[in-house]
Amino acid sequence: MATSLAPLSQTALSLRRLPPTRRRSPASELRSPIRVACSGQRSASKEGWEIKESTCCVKELRNVACGVLAVWAVTAASPVIAASQRLPPLSTEPNRCERAFVGNTIGQANGVYDKPIDLRFCDYTNEKSNLKGKSLAAALMSDAKFDGADMSEVVMSKAYAVGASFKGTDFSNAVLDRVNFQKADLQGAVFKNTVLSASTFNEAQLQDAVFEDTIIGYVDIQKLCTNTTINADGRATLGCR
Repeated sequence: MATSLAPLSQTALSLRRLPPTRRRSPASELRSPIRVACSGQRSASKEGWEIKESTCCVKELRNVACGVLAVWAVTAASPVIAASQRLPPLSTEPNRCERAFVGNTIGQANGVYDKPIDLRFCDYTNEKSNLKGKSLAAALMSDAKFDGADMSEVVMSKAYAVGASFKGTDFSNAVLDRVNFQKADLQGAVFKNTVLSASTFNEAQLQDAVFEDTIIGYVDIQKLCTNTTINADGRATLGCR
């Protein structure tokens, strides 16, 4: 959050000399709260200068500071809640699961869509024809089932598939760009000639997953190799050390 304040003029800070009896010790000054002054009046006496404070800027700065501290407190205290709030409520559209058979057509690379695709909790088990080659950019797939489905040539840029099930799913020739597969079940999934760019597989199940001719960057390989569920053949194909 950025807040801009108008620049202060040369007369914006007013200074007044303190009488000797009003001088503060260094210790008391350290214990005093920080105050901001922007008065337009000037006064002087014989010893020392004092900054006269006004309320022209204090309210704005106080509101900004309170807002920043409130956001920090909520995020620090409840990081899980803050993360979950980024997901919209479950769609009430009656045929929302059928939207996957149509997909979306714009902004595939950046996950921009003409209408949200909410596939959460939908069941596409053994779907062999209606998902192939579809664009599911930024689709919400958490807790959905795609076991045994043919998802070859799909485009899933920025899809959210946390906790979804893809056991035995065919992702051949697909583009899985920046997909969140955290805690997803991908046992036996086929990533043949699949683009896996910046996708995350934290705590995902990848037993018997096939990585034949997978297109993946070096950094992504290093992250993927930290998943201990990948079997020996998969690790050898990926070049895990």
